[in-house]
Amino acid sequence: MGDLTGERVLVTGGAGFIGRSVVAGLMSAGADVRIVDKEPSTDPDVRSLVGDLLDPDVQDRAVRDDLTGVVHLAAQTSVLGSLADPALVHQVNVDATARLLELARVRGVHRFLMSSTNAVTGDVGRAVIHEDLPLRPLTPYGATKAAAEMLLSGYAGGYGMVTTALRLTNVYGPGMDRKDSIVPRIMRAHLKGEALQVYGTGEQCRDFVHVADVVAGLLVAWRAEHIGPLIIGAGHSVSVLELLDVAGAVLGTPVKTEHVDAKPGEMPAVTVSIARAAALGYRPSVPLTEGLAQVWDDFR
Repeated sequence: MGDLTGERVLVTGGAGFIGRSVVAGLMSAGADVRIVDKEPSTDPDVRSLVGDLLDPDVQDRAVRDDLTGVVHLAAQTSVLGSLADPALVHQVNVDATARLLELARVRGVHRFLMSSTNAVTGDVGRAVIHEDLPLRPLTPYGATKAAAEMLLSGYAGGYGMVTTALRLTNVYGPGMDRKDSIVPRIMRAHLKGEALQVYGTGEQCRDFVHVADVVAGLLVAWRAEHIGPLIIGAGHSVSVLELLDVAGAVLGTPVKTEHVDAKPGEMPAVTVSIARAAALGYRPSVPLTEGLAQVWDDFR
């Protein structure tokens, strides 16, 4: 690709599941990438600043005036964790984001992309989620992401920065063995011969997007200099029960399950429109069966 040559990009959370793929994608496109994370990069070619973004000194050292952009992925992402400790989630997802944005502004870093979530819109039933819906989050996690999106909007409007909130659906793919979302839980349960806990009926629908398609969406947003929220997903949803059927086919045996009570704040359906991203050139390309097979190969 090579059309990001000359870009110098900071990726926060660059040693994480999504971050590793984003770093590789940016580097493949020609960018000079450095990361800040609580853990060092596993890639020796990537410059790493190891530290906590709640530390002002780490923030100050991370955002240098030679950068051309920031991709902010570091966040507290657990919905249940946000219900247990909303103050911590606010510190990480709002306070740290505000400080990074301000450092970017005063140091002349023009571009700031951030990972967000469709949970900012709250429960819209079975309606299709798009970027123009009002923000009505149901949990502290969704509320902190909505607040961070408003910060990005304010810095775009007030200072002319190019800011994009990438509203990601359920991201999966190789390298997620330490995550606690449903796809890795399926794999772990199968390896242990245990039953997977299914919340509620399992009829709730989700859009599962492969991490490679997330990287493609981020690069599309970067090249287009898109400002505002942008939904990045597969563009079609499946129920949890349908996901289990596909996973069973990949694993060669049905997934054992046990149903437990639904969790508070869980949306009954997430069906998104990717029309805005598609208009910029985004085309998700990894089918669910292929993507789950990659995850299974990675786990075993």
